[in-house]
Amino acid sequence: MSMHMNRRRPVAAPPPPVETAAPGPVDWWLLFLFLGILCLGLMSLFSASAPLGLRKFNDAYYFFKRQLIFMSLGGVAIVTLFLMPRWLINRLHYWSIATAIILLIVCLIINKVTKGSARWIDFGLIKLQPMEFTRIALVLYLSYFLGTKKDMVKDFARGLIPPLLATAIICGLLLAQPDYGGAAMMCMIVAGMCLAGGIKREHLIIIFTLIVTAAAIYIREPYRWNRVMAFLDPFADKLGKGYQTVQSFYALGSGGIFGAGIGASVQKLGKTLPEAHNDYIMAVVGEETGFVGIAAVIVLFAVFLHRCYKVALGQKDLRDKLNAYGFTLVIAISFSLNMGVVLGVLPPKGVAMPFFSYGGSSLLSNMICVGFLLHYSRTARE
Repeated sequence: MSMHMNRRRPVAAPPPPVETAAPGPVDWWLLFLFLGILCLGLMSLFSASAPLGLRKFNDAYYFFKRQLIFMSLGGVAIVTLFLMPRWLINRLHYWSIATAIILLIVCLIINKVTKGSARWIDFGLIKLQPMEFTRIALVLYLSYFLGTKKDMVKDFARGLIPPLLATAIICGLLLAQPDYGGAAMMCMIVAGMCLAGGIKREHLIIIFTLIVTAAAIYIREPYRWNRVMAFLDPFADKLGKGYQTVQSFYALGSGGIFGAGIGASVQKLGKTLPEAHNDYIMAVVGEETGFVGIAAVIVLFAVFLHRCYKVALGQKDLRDKLNAYGFTLVIAISFSLNMGVVLGVLPPKGVAMPFFSYGGSSLLSNMICVGFLLHYSRTARE
C-alpha cells in the first residue's frame, strides 16, 4: 500500500519548443549588389533626364535631385524594415491589402488624369502611384493565405476564391484607370505565388485559364488589338502606335557594341524618344554604353535576383519563404517587362525599370521590397 502511495504519477513531457531561427548578419552580397544597381541607376537617370530638365525646368539636375529625395525615403524604409520584428511583419497582410484597395478607389474618385490615365494621387509636393505599393500588399496577403492556410488552399472554394477575388478587385480598379501593365503584373504575381504555394495542379490550370481568358476578352476591342498588331510589326505604323518601339530600336542600334559614350545619346534630346528618363531609360543606356553595357546590367540584375531567390529558399517557415519569394518576384517581373518592352519583345506597358527609371513611387516601392529581403536575409540558412 505504501509503495502504491509513494509511486509518482507520470508527468507529461513538455511540448518541443518551436524552433525559430535566430537573426544573423545581413546578406552582404545582396546589399552590395543592390547598392551597385542603385548607383548605376542614378547615374543613368541623370544622363537620360538632363536634357529634359534643362528644357522644361532650366535645371539639368531637376529629376536627379527629386530622385535623390525618394532614394533617401527608401533608405529610411529599408532600415525600418530591416529592424522590424518578424511578428509585426506577419500582421501587415489585412490592413495593407485594404489600404491598397482604398487608395486605388480614391485614385479613381480624385481622377488626377496624367497622360490619359488616372494613376496618381497628388499630395502637393509629391504624387503617389498606388499601384506600385499594391504589389507589396498583394504579396503580403497571398503569403499569409498560402503559407498559413495550407489545408484550406487545397479546397478551391474556401482556399483560393478569397485571394483570387482580392486580385480581381485590384485588377478591375487598375483597368479602370486604365493601367494595363499594372493589371498584367498583378496577374503574374498571383500566378507565380500560387505556383510556389503548392496548390493543386487542377486549381493552377483553372487560374491560368481565367487569366488567359480575361486577357483575350480584354484585347478584343479594335484599338487594343491594333496595339498588339503594332507591337508585332512596329515599322508598319512607325509614326503612330509603333513609334516608341521604333525609336527604342534606333537608340539601341546606334549604340552598337560599345556605345556612343556616357552622355552622348542623341535619342534623349528633344522629343525623339518618349519617356527617355522613365520607361525607355534602358534604350538610352544601350545607346550610350552599347551591347556591352546592356549585357552588364542584365547580368548584374540576374546575380542580384539569384541572391534574392537564395534568401527565399533559406527560410524555414513557409510564410517567410513565400514573402521573400514574392518580393523577389515583384522586382523580377518589373525588370523583365521593362526590358521586354525596350527590346521589342513585349508591347508597351508603362512598367518602370527598377532602380533606373525616374519615379518616386516606383523607386520607393522597390526599395521597400529590398528592405524586406534584407530583413529575411538575417534568417536565411544556406
